[in-house]
Amino acid sequence: MTLFVADVGNSRMKWGRCGPRRVEQVAALPLDDSAAWEKTWQSWQPTANDVWMLAGVNPTPLDRLAGWLTERRQQIRFWPGPEALPIRVNVEAPHRVGVDRLLNAVAAWKTDPAAVPAVLVDAGSAVTVDLLDGDGIFPGGAIFPGLRLMTLALHEYTARLPLVTLDEPHPPLPGQSTEAAMRAGLHGAVVGGILHLVRRYQMRHPLRVVWLTGGDGEVLRPALEPALIERGLTLRPWPEMTLEGLRLLAEATPTA
Repeated sequence: MTLFVADVGNSRMKWGRCGPRRVEQVAALPLDDSAAWEKTWQSWQPTANDVWMLAGVNPTPLDRLAGWLTERRQQIRFWPGPEALPIRVNVEAPHRVGVDRLLNAVAAWKTDPAAVPAVLVDAGSAVTVDLLDGDGIFPGGAIFPGLRLMTLALHEYTARLPLVTLDEPHPPLPGQSTEAAMRAGLHGAVVGGILHLVRRYQMRHPLRVVWLTGGDGEVLRPALEPALIERGLTLRPWPEMTLEGLRLLAEATPTA
């Protein structure tokens, strides 16, 4: 029996095929393209009654994926909620916290409990910058728009600003065209926002590590890493962090 994990986000879903100690294969897939799902399925070749642990912040495609897997004779499990986590969630409404944020905290705590307090940065459609304190408590964090949402907002709520893409780790500054200026500004806003929040955490907590995950993590890493090193912090990129948290939770949760 093989364990698979799936995290359904706002703009894509990620599948993970798990080995004994880690997520060994990862696929990033569209939310609504079952042909792409089928292609990965054929590549991975799950067998009947393999187990899938599902979680996500996007209910409609999450339910669709569950039905699609059930048709293929897979055992489906959903993440059991914050009360089952190996960390304490100390916020006003634990069940309203994005599951990806909590799974990142599980991955950090279970993988390296000596590296706390730590900051958990997930740079996707939204950017979350959360704290995991020295007692393994998740007290919340900060959320702001990611690169794609900022790009869409500038395009849709102005008369003449174009829709741009941003995949350069160091956009030229000053930008010598409208598009270049937008790229420099968007990149600076996200990098600056993350660093500002980390600095505020560092004023109150003896931080050593900043974890970085999410689809835009690699674009942001070259600008974040030297700035964090100057502050005595280590940046630890981990693209599979959310899936690893789900894998660890699945292995620690008895099958119903």
